[in-house]
Amino acid sequence: MAPPVPNRIASTFDQLQCRGEKALIPYIMAGDPSLAETEALVATLEQAGADLIELGVPFSDPIADGPTIQKAAERALRAGTSLRRILALVHTLRAKVAIPLILMAYYNTLMAMGEENFCREAVAAGVDGVIIPDMPPEEAEPLWTAAEATGLCVIFLLAPTSTPARRREVIRRTRGFIYYVSLTGITGAKLTDMDHVQTSVTRLKKVAKKPVAVGFGVATPADVHRIAQFADGAIVGSALVRLIEEHHNTPHFLTTIEQFTRQLKAATCSTNQQT
Repeated sequence: MAPPVPNRIASTFDQLQCRGEKALIPYIMAGDPSLAETEALVATLEQAGADLIELGVPFSDPIADGPTIQKAAERALRAGTSLRRILALVHTLRAKVAIPLILMAYYNTLMAMGEENFCREAVAAGVDGVIIPDMPPEEAEPLWTAAEATGLCVIFLLAPTSTPARRREVIRRTRGFIYYVSLTGITGAKLTDMDHVQTSVTRLKKVAKKPVAVGFGVATPADVHRIAQFADGAIVGSALVRLIEEHHNTPHFLTTIEQFTRQLKAATCSTNQQT
């Protein structure tokens, strides 16, 4: 068995802590509008200051996603995007980018490949982690064991409604960072109670001793700035996917994405952040 690959996710959070920054983690749907444009988008996001990138794996029934990401998944599937083609894309990207790349995929997609095969092929391609929104940690043993053997980080989600038992299990099993879902709902919903999120994340960090990134409802530089005061990272998905949908046929498509990403990243670098 090959030794596990170096953990780029952990290294990134360590470096950010040394610089007094928090992580900007943009999400885009792989294959929307095409895999070739996804390749260009990843390079653009890294250049604009993104610290980690989530690549969505399109699925026909994305239960955790709102209309914006659902439509992106439909476009990607119509373009012929598959998990194997995404892994091939990551392999190509590894010659160009050093940023940690994380797949966000529904379990059926991985199960079709087989947990052990997926973990081996993902790590060989250069994937650093995987998020599976429809797989609770209590049911993750086969995938988690295979991931541990290869060095692939399995990143679990915690919601405001998670039970104490679920929180303990996520803290024990998650690798890389804990994904804190800021609201009860789907991606793209509006985040309205930031004070509650701050209280919950602050308590979680004291117990977990692992980085915590906040996603769902994070849409603007102002949202990112507020989250950077108490969390280790901010995940921006639907707002970016919507921008891609609106501008991908325009002459300045990548420039638009780069400018928005730079604004988001600047919001993570406040000198008034608290750790």
